[in-house]
Amino acid sequence: MSIDPIEFRHLAMPHTERGMVVGLFGGSFNPPHHGHALVAEIALRRLKLDQLWWMVTPGNPLKSTSGLAPLSKRLALSEEMAADPRIKVTAFEKQLGTSYTAKTLDYVKARNHDVHFVWIMGADNLKNFHHWQRWHHIASTFPIAVIDRPGATLSYLSSKMARTFDYARIDESDAGTLWKRKAPAWTFIHGPRSPLSSTALREAGNA
Repeated sequence: MSIDPIEFRHLAMPHTERGMVVGLFGGSFNPPHHGHALVAEIALRRLKLDQLWWMVTPGNPLKSTSGLAPLSKRLALSEEMAADPRIKVTAFEKQLGTSYTAKTLDYVKARNHDVHFVWIMGADNLKNFHHWQRWHHIASTFPIAVIDRPGATLSYLSSKMARTFDYARIDESDAGTLWKRKAPAWTFIHGPRSPLSSTALREAGNA
């Protein structure tokens, strides 16, 4: 059985300084594409982030591992996409030994007491967010920024997460202050949308 070579720098949690505002953008990125880069760009600008951690997960508990490219390849392709130096491509979840967001966020929070974090997710993930392990806990750990994706613009109206935490939603005009809010707090950010999807790219043989 071949071993997937992961560089040590990808297994370590990115370095931060006291008082930083950091966005956490996780996913399989199988493969990463310009739609992901667009979400990262919008998040950096609208949330006023000092850093964005592009977190390439070992796998997604809600998806089959069939067709999942090696982690090293997904990391390399992600770094090609992430041109902004504020974006830190990382796979520290591999070292942590989990694919569950709730556990990852607890780990990050416990080791970065003086850093302000915002969880970033594409609007297409809202539909199934209530199937994520301990999803209430996730929403209560860090503020969440939901970035618009094609076909998911109205998800903030219909998803169980959005309905459950409707009281905690802030207007997107205040997105730059989201990091100051005590979780649960979230906002939906509209903006340019890319039609690209990892699934479509894999089916087209471009993964």
